[in-house]
Amino acid sequence: MPIYETATYQVKPEAVDDVRAAIETFVRYVTEHEPATRMYTAWQEADDPTRFLHLFIFDNEEARQIHSTSDAFAAFEAAYGPNLVDGPVVFTGFDQVATNT
Repeated sequence: MPIYETATYQVKPEAVDDVRAAIETFVRYVTEHEPATRMYTAWQEADDPTRFLHLFIFDNEEARQIHSTSDAFAAFEAAYGPNLVDGPVVFTGFDQVATNT
C-alpha cells in the first residue's frame, strides 16, 4: 500500500541557497536510485523562501526505510539540519482521497 507523506521546515535566511542546492542534489539521487519512491517533490514557499515543503509517495514501508537510511539522505540532513529554525522537520502522513493522475 502506498505511503503519502509531507515534510515541512524552515531554515535560516543565509542558508536558503545551500539548502536549495542540497535539495536538487538529493532529488536527483532519489530519481536515479530509488525506483520505489514514486514521487518526491520539493517546493519553496513563494512569500517566505526560508520555508520548504516536500511531498513523497513511497510504494511501501520498505521503500520509505530505504529512502530514510541512505547515505544521500544523511548528506541532505547534514546540509539542512544545522540551519533549521522554528523547530525540527515536521513529517505528516496522509491517506489519498482523489487524484487527477
